[in-house]
Amino acid sequence: MTAAVAAPAPARPWALLAELTHACPLHCGYCSNPLELTRRSHELSTSRWADVMRQAGELGVVHTHLSGGEPLLRRDLEEIVTAAETAGIYTQLVTSGVGLDRARLSALAAAGLRSVQLSVQHADPDASDRIAGRRSFADKEKAAALVRAAGLPLGLNVVLHRENLDAIDAVVELGLSWGVDRIELANTQFYGWGLLNRAALLPTRDQLTRAQAAVERWRERLAPGGPALVWVVPDYFDGVAKPCMGGWGAVSLTVTPDGTVLPCPAAVSLPDLDPPNIRDHPLTWIWDHSNAFTRYRGTDWMPAPCRGCSRRDEDFGGCRCQSYALTGDPARTDPACRLSPDHALIRTLTEETPDARPTIVRRAPARPERAGQAP
Repeated sequence: MTAAVAAPAPARPWALLAELTHACPLHCGYCSNPLELTRRSHELSTSRWADVMRQAGELGVVHTHLSGGEPLLRRDLEEIVTAAETAGIYTQLVTSGVGLDRARLSALAAAGLRSVQLSVQHADPDASDRIAGRRSFADKEKAAALVRAAGLPLGLNVVLHRENLDAIDAVVELGLSWGVDRIELANTQFYGWGLLNRAALLPTRDQLTRAQAAVERWRERLAPGGPALVWVVPDYFDGVAKPCMGGWGAVSLTVTPDGTVLPCPAAVSLPDLDPPNIRDHPLTWIWDHSNAFTRYRGTDWMPAPCRGCSRRDEDFGGCRCQSYALTGDPARTDPACRLSPDHALIRTLTEETPDARPTIVRRAPARPERAGQAP
């Protein structure tokens, strides 16, 4: 009798998105945080986050984005950075810049912080403040100067949508004037608050065409000595599905403020996923065995037409969260793919006359007496 052969263990992840808090001083309508924001009283404690970093390093993670919300609102951020550094993990702070001063940045750098990614909503200060829902452009400008003076690598991230997509030239010029090393032009991904506000945020095809042309012009001008210019392609407009996070449960994991562990930040919305929590299970078990990570890993789960598609090992059927948002079934082919039976849903959205409705602003979760003290 032939003994059963155990399935090989999945490849180890190299990236961790650590969502330290959902609290944030900004109110951006494109935010991909879930509509049900985690209260600060439910956030992981300092010691829990330190243990997350230890386990992540042992699992193979070498890079983490310290994100939120606004991670600077965690008074223990320096301790979390130290824990990541001790675990051999490169740390990048993803921040609005609000609340960053010289003393805080110095403390973070001393703790081991390696780089900063600063968000800006528009190159025009008034427009940036309007999109952010509060005055913040001046804080961002100050934060950029502090990071450059500290000698840390600085990236600029601009989430693109109908209100700022025509400002590509001004955004790149802003990044150059601030001395950034990288400019990430990230077209809005419609999850969380971004999905709620899709009708107000979705650009026109003409806008995208102009923006893409502007990016190509700047790439020709900047190469090879200028900052890296990254264009995150929008999902709805080119008929090609994108691999979710490099493939479901393939290279990255997300830990949310309350310790829920997910293959991608938006997966919390999916039905019947039963995502595990770091309070209950170690990261290795979660990565290797939990339903949340194994359910859509690889290609065996795929229905037609993905199962027989030559791109199945490249796009993995596209985004499960987008499939669910558009069709109600996370296992269907991503409608962004032109071969999807549901691609007409995308065509309808992108061909409709833009809706002039205002965005619904994101509101921060309630503040408890003490934040970040949950066990």
